[in-house]
Amino acid sequence: MPIISSTYKNPPWHLFNGHLETIVPSLTRKVQGIMYHREKINTPDGDFLNLDWSSVGGGKLLIISHGLEGDSRRHYVMGLAKLFNQHGIDVLAWNNRTCGGEMNLRPILYHHGASYDLKAVIAHALASKPYEEIFLVGISMGGAQTLKYLGEEGIDLPAQIKKAAVYSTPCNLPSSAATLKLRRNVFYKNRFLGKLKKKIEAKALQFPELIDVELLRKVDDFDSFDTNFTAKIHGFKNADDFYHSVSADNWMPNIPIPTLIVNALNDPLLGPECYPIKLAESKSEIILEMPKRGGHTGFSVAGQEFTWSEYRILAMFLEG
Repeated sequence: MPIISSTYKNPPWHLFNGHLETIVPSLTRKVQGIMYHREKINTPDGDFLNLDWSSVGGGKLLIISHGLEGDSRRHYVMGLAKLFNQHGIDVLAWNNRTCGGEMNLRPILYHHGASYDLKAVIAHALASKPYEEIFLVGISMGGAQTLKYLGEEGIDLPAQIKKAAVYSTPCNLPSSAATLKLRRNVFYKNRFLGKLKKKIEAKALQFPELIDVELLRKVDDFDSFDTNFTAKIHGFKNADDFYHSVSADNWMPNIPIPTLIVNALNDPLLGPECYPIKLAESKSEIILEMPKRGGHTGFSVAGQEFTWSEYRILAMFLEG
């Protein structure tokens, strides 16, 4: 599939760089009018996931996977839910383990490669109602989970899943992880790391023999955090082994359905390898769109309730 030109060209005048396009919407955007119905499901390994439904009685379903330290109530999830509901499409926004306000039961948390939980969510959705079509959307980390799931399933992907879209997505996790070492990204590093360390502290109360709390307090970078905690808890050797082992681009060549990838060129959290140009040029199922602007999960439109990325994804799913 050719790499397509983007229609996102004029972000609000006051969001004049990638950092402002990222941070301001994250802190200020509010989406009203979504009333979720929560459902708790069991996972095959004896844990649980919280699923939030926004149903309008439609015959089609959108499943949304949120970003790192996000949940179903993040503005980018609720914006998609509201827009798709307005077009008669049911929405299922699932919360990764430890996200959505409740600590999980097992020692593991969640990560970019946790496609096994997305698979459990999809299996439950298929068993819940005979939807004619299912669309998958992933934002940031949720996009990586979605791409990995699609590639893992390959030709065995459930027939009801017709299209997928991801945006602001670290297609190559080592490249994205490297951006958090840059001085200009210290704000994001501190914000994400601070939240994750609080969750590890909570996990230490459940499994004190597993967590070295004193070491946790000394950690101030992601390499150390992921080596000593993420990798250890989830069965990887160290941070590098974790990043390379779960990176979505290991599986993307096997994606069997039309999949839109929207990554802004000024996204502060994506490295060069997160733009899969060669794959898009050689694989008809991959549609790569690289707006010059947009930041990370930004894509604001002046005077509009919804973002350009939300409109773009809706249009992609509804086109013949």
